[in-house]
This record gives sequence, C-alpha cells and structure tokens, in this order.
Amino acid sequence: MRTATKDLAGDLRKQLAELVRSRVPNARAEQFVQRFYANVPPDDLLRATPEQLYGAALAMWQWGQHRRPGSARVRVYSPRLDEHGWQSDRTVVEIVNDDMPFLVDSVTAELNRQGVTVHLVIHPVVRVRRDADGKLDSLLEPGVAQEGAHDESFMHCSIDPQSDPAVLARLREGLERVLSDVRAAVQDWGPMRVRVAGSQHDLSKAPDPAEAAEAADFMGWVDAGNVTLLGSRYYKVTQGHPAQPDDPWLELVEGSGLGVLRDPETTVFDEHGHAATLPAEIRAFLHQPRPLLVTKGTRLATVHRAVPLDALLVKRFDEEGRVFGVLLMVGLFTSVAYNRSPREIPFLRRKIADVMARAGFDPQGHDGKALLNILETYPRDELFQIQAAELYETAIGILYLQERQRLALFVRPDPFERFVSCLVYVPRDRYDTTLRRKFQAILEAGFKGVCTSYYTQLSESALARLHLIIRTEPGQTPAFDVAELETRLVQAARGWSDHLRDALIDAHGEEIGNARLRRYADAFPAGYREDFTAEAAVHDIERIEQATAQQRLGITLFHPLEAEEDELHVKLYHLGRPIPLSDVLPMLEHMDLKVITEQPYEVTAAGADAPVWIHDFAARSQTGAAVDTAQVKEIFQDAFAAVWSGRMEDDGFNRLILRAGLTARDVVVLRAYAKFLKQARFAYAQDTVEATLASHPEIARLIARLFAARFDPKLRQGTGADEAPILEAIDSALDAVTNLDDDRILRRFVTLVRATLRTNAY
Repeated sequence: MRTATKDLAGDLRKQLAELVRSRVPNARAEQFVQRFYANVPPDDLLRATPEQLYGAALAMWQWGQHRRPGSARVRVYSPRLDEHGWQSDRTVVEIVNDDMPFLVDSVTAELNRQGVTVHLVIHPVVRVRRDADGKLDSLLEPGVAQEGAHDESFMHCSIDPQSDPAVLARLREGLERVLSDVRAAVQDWGPMRVRVAGSQHDLSKAPDPAEAAEAADFMGWVDAGNVTLLGSRYYKVTQGHPAQPDDPWLELVEGSGLGVLRDPETTVFDEHGHAATLPAEIRAFLHQPRPLLVTKGTRLATVHRAVPLDALLVKRFDEEGRVFGVLLMVGLFTSVAYNRSPREIPFLRRKIADVMARAGFDPQGHDGKALLNILETYPRDELFQIQAAELYETAIGILYLQERQRLALFVRPDPFERFVSCLVYVPRDRYDTTLRRKFQAILEAGFKGVCTSYYTQLSESALARLHLIIRTEPGQTPAFDVAELETRLVQAARGWSDHLRDALIDAHGEEIGNARLRRYADAFPAGYREDFTAEAAVHDIERIEQATAQQRLGITLFHPLEAEEDELHVKLYHLGRPIPLSDVLPMLEHMDLKVITEQPYEVTAAGADAPVWIHDFAARSQTGAAVDTAQVKEIFQDAFAAVWSGRMEDDGFNRLILRAGLTARDVVVLRAYAKFLKQARFAYAQDTVEATLASHPEIARLIARLFAARFDPKLRQGTGADEAPILEAIDSALDAVTNLDDDRILRRFVTLVRATLRTNAY
C-alpha cells in the first residue's frame, strides 16, 4: 500500500514538473518547486490536484522574490483564481524569513492560539543570495559558501478557510509579532547566556554559602541548555516609592531588556500594569534569605511553545553581600528538565534531600522507597516552585494514602495568588473524563477561578493522579477549607455502586445488604445506571429475587416523580429472555394504557444461571386523566399477572381496573354477565358493552359494589338495607346517562345482579 502511494506521489511530482516547465520557462522556479515539495509526505501530495500544487508552489516562489534583510515577509490570504491566479478551498499563510530555530512551532502555536486549525505545513529551507535591495538573485545548493549566501525559511501553511478581512489582518499581525519575538530571542541568546554565567559570579557574594552554591549550580545547569532562554531583564533595588516609602522597590534597569523582553512595556506577570516594576509579592522575595526564585509567569510564551513562561529570579549581591538588584530570566524548561531524575538537577536535588532527611525513613526500606518514588514522579513544574517544607507535608500525605482506594486532595496556592495548584488522587477505576469535569467545576467554584490546564497520570498504582491549575485573580481568592472541598470531590466521585451499597444497607441491614451488593454490584447495565437511582435498583432487586425464586413474571406499577400527571410506568421482570413487545402491548392497551416508550435492561447477577430482563414501559392513560397509582397499584399488578398467566381473559373489560378501580375478580364477574347476555342473544356486541362500562366507570364500580354487597361472605348480605344505598346511587347515576343504548346496557347489568341467586365468585 505504501509503495503504491509513493508511486502515485512520484507520478504527481512528474506531472507538476512538466506543468512548471511548460508555463514558467525559468530553471530557478523549477528548482524551487522541486525543493518545495521534496519532503512533503506522499499522502499530503495526493490530497491536491497538480493545478493546486503548482499554484501553491509558484505563489510561494513569487512571494519570496523580495525580502528586506533582517525582516519577515508574511502574507495571509484565501487564494482565488481571478485575483491570485490559483485557488484553494483553504486559507494560506506564506512566510519568508531568515532560517532560525523555533519558526515552525512558534507559527503553528500562534495560529492555534487564534483558533484556527493548521492542516498542512510545508517548510523548505533554501540557500539563497539576494542583492542589496533584497531581490532574489540566485538559489544555491545546501551548504554552498558564497559571499552573501544564507539560508532562508519558506513556510506555507494551509489553515481553515477565512473570509473576513479583519480576521486575515489579525492573523498576519499576530504572526509578525511572533516572528519578531523569535528573531529577538535567537539574536539575544548569546548575551542572555552571558548574563546566566554572570549570575553565578554574583551568587558567590551571597551571605549563605550553601544556598548560594546550590543556586549557582542551578544557573550552571540552565546555561548547559536545559532551559530555552527567551528573554531577560535587570531590576535594581530602589527606595522611596510613593506607595511604600519604607520598602525596597524593584525598578527596571532602562535598556536591559533582551529577547522577548526588549520592549519595556512587555509584561511577564499580568497583575502589574507596567514592566518597570514587579508585583509586591515578588518584591517580597527581597526579604527572604533564598537567592533564587523559580516561578511561572502569567504571560504565555510566543516562542517555541504556547505555555506560561518559566521565570527565574536571581538576586544580585554587592561585595558586602547586600542585594542591589535582581536578574529576571524567562524561558521554557526543556524536556530534560521533565524527564531526568530530580536528584540530578540542582535546586531540585536539595529539596528532595531535605524531604528525605526530615522524613527519616530508611532509604532501602518500603516507606523510604515509596516516598522517593512520590518525589521522583511529582509534577515537575510543581517541584520547581514548591518550598521544601510544603513539599514534605504533601509528599507524606500522599505516602499515607498507602494505595488505599480513597480520594485525597492536596492544594498549593501560588504565593502571588495567580493560581491554585490542585493534586487529586482518585481510585483509578473510577477516573474518566466525566469525573474530571466534575472535579474541575467544583474546584473552579471553590477558588473562583478558571482551570487553565490539567494533567493526568495513570500508572500501575491503584490511584490515578489529576493535576489541575486553577487561575485566580490576586486579592480575590476566597478563603477555602481543603477538607470541605475534598468532601465535595468525594461526593462527586461516588459511583452508582457506592450509592447502591448505601441503599441496600439502609433497606436490609449490613449482612443482607452486603450479600446483595456482591450479587448486583456489577449486574446493572450502564443505561440502567443512567436512568434509575440506586434506591430504585433496591426495589428492582427485590422484584428480581422474587421473580427468580418463583420462576414467574414480576410486575410493578409506579409514577416517577418527574413524570407528568397522567404518565405512569410499568416494569416487567422476566427470567431468561426479553419479552416480545407484541405479547405485552395489547395487554397494556386493554388495561387502558397507551404505551409511549419501552426500554429493556438485561440484569445478570453474579452466579446467576440466566439474566433477568427488566422492561420499563412509559405509558399514559387512554383518557388523559391522572391515575392514582397508590390506590390502583396492587389491583393492577394482580390483574396483569392474572392475564399473563392465562387466569384472566385479555379484552377491553380490563380497562375497568384503572378507570373504575375494580379488582380482577370484579372484572371477571362483569365479563361473566356480558357472556350470559351474549348467550341470551342480547342485542349489543361485547365491544359495545365494554365501551359502555368504560365510559361510565362510576356506575360500573357501583354495580361491582352491589354484587359484593349481595354475595361477598365478608360483608353483611341479604338485607335490603345493605343494598339500598347502592341501588339508590345507581338510579341517580343512571338518570344522568343520556345515551339510550348505554342506559339499556347498564340497566340490564343491574337487573342481572339483582336476579342472581348464588355465585362461586368468592
């Protein structure tokens, strides 16, 4: 497959070369097009037509014909045939610049920051020579040494289509700003290294030799290429600021900015409005004995990676060991800083040693090895910023979790109140994206901030670690209680099975509750867990146990709290296989229900020979009237069971169960009278009789009461006084019947009951 793709791409390149030769009789243009597509993957080439490839390459060639020395040439446009001579269904970015590090990742990061997707990047580096005006003079072979020869980056980016001129202009301006920062960082890299080396000399004058030596070693480690240096400034200590006349004040040394901090208006920390002064919290660093502060800026890097800048503040000491200034270096830690053991990194190694010494564990013992592993795998940015005392408390807290299946929260507020760092340990089998979002919402609300980033660590440990950074506004972070926040996280992390455990124990006590939990903890499918509470499951488990023990259908009628007034649900519990809808729907319809939806759930208890299927039917009464489920629940369930087992006929008489509140026996009696009328050649068909009784449920109920009053041995019978009030109510109700046929049918039923001498109904 890959060979075929390469062959197709080769054919496409040949077509493109022929197209260039036929249209542009210029050997340099043909040479440029070849270099332009030399390293483009075959799959990307095959997504375009020869005409599109020709247009993209030739447009790039023409855009690069002129470029002023020491500047970038940027164009962002949506190619149209009538305006640009070629067309594309995407917007195109074209950049010509001196070749230098960080170009591609800085450009793509800026495009992503502005919310556009980059679909293709073509980035040939071409050796060229230009004349004094910046006009392209010649293309050279790579590495050729000629006067005026240098390497240039020709960058083509295909991005989401954009038609708004304002958006195109904003993209171009952002890219020009980023390329200017890249150029400044690259040009000033040497002078910044000189400052890093000079800081080591300054630290030799610090009053605490041990602290100073560790800080100097760290700056040497920085100078060894472990930090991508992007900017630098000097600040001097001054006195007499109007706001704090007695406090030392850090003031920018004019003209000291290097790299991305050349512009004195560029800020690193958003909470102060002018770069000439640093926040009070950072100025407080002057009063602390430590000579080095590693922290995070709130400004995102525009060079290399769009992440918060790492900021290093190093005190400068005079010959008497007094602080007279601060060196600020900003940049990005390289991958080495994150992948190498912290015990091999100056500044971090001392924190690790301090924590291990304070803990006092045997390094070869279980606790010593466990604690060291916690420190080795601690979030590296946190390790750089946290103080040793706080690191000890957190690491010991993590150690005491001892792989227990419980949630724990560890919080570190940034001393400058710019963010709160939250470490959440949670049982690994419960962690997922949904839970992470719940945690994020709780912590954002608790700290009145916004989560700017999160990192998840899943390892062989029984606990997953979630690290969230909640950005806050200085001075506006509310007081918080870690225990209370942890409790809220615990509640959010409680799974459905946890609630089922509680509900089963509440219902049955610990012994039976735990026994049922072992059988049903994993029995219910995900759909059921989403649709029903654990309390509902306790009821369903009881029905399932009964259905399994009795080997017969289980049924329950209920009205969900959130359902409409006329809506009710019927749940059926069937052992083995699901019930065909064609078997159930007619029964429910005959019982005066109109089924809206049906949802089946397969429940397989641990150790069960077969699953039990729960069928949840959502229905409404056919009349639209509300049904008092509490009053009719038992009689409905008994009647449906009788119909299902064949002990009762399945016809329209069953509507009287819900409409009139009649029992199955009452319905059987009325149906028997209807059968008698049919044998007696009564003029009305059974469906007419059913409809009449259903239309007059109150009279049907009175007829059933009359029958019971005459023949139920539990009631007083045979005395006209017992029947009289019922007959009187019947006569009154019949007087209100306006339909002659209905009147005749209903009176006939009354006559039959009164004419009946004995019955075996009871």
